[in-house]
Amino acid sequence: MRLLVTWLINAVALMALPFLMSSVAVTNFTTALIAALVLGLVNTLIRPVLVILTLPVTVISLGLFILVINALLFWLVSRWIEGFEVAGFWSAFLAAILYSIISWALSSLLLKDNDGNP
Repeated sequence: MRLLVTWLINAVALMALPFLMSSVAVTNFTTALIAALVLGLVNTLIRPVLVILTLPVTVISLGLFILVINALLFWLVSRWIEGFEVAGFWSAFLAAILYSIISWALSSLLLKDNDGNP
């Protein structure tokens, strides 16, 4: 159940991005659900491999290169999903940061830990 709620939270975060950035477009909630699912799969399967492969650059940049990886993956998913458009790399860079912040904020408000911690 928690996985479904997280998926819905991520879809809502994607739907909020066009209101914050004119360079991001999501046509409808179904597109946001599909894009959130694909983003989750890409971040689960591809991102760890890219982080390991770019570890020297990430260490030299003090971890900031992970933001570039996130932007590239966000942009890649926008190329795969019809109805989810991102104008360019810098738009994807900012959108990935905003998407993470919105998802984190909604998750912290809506999801509670089961171990007694708020």
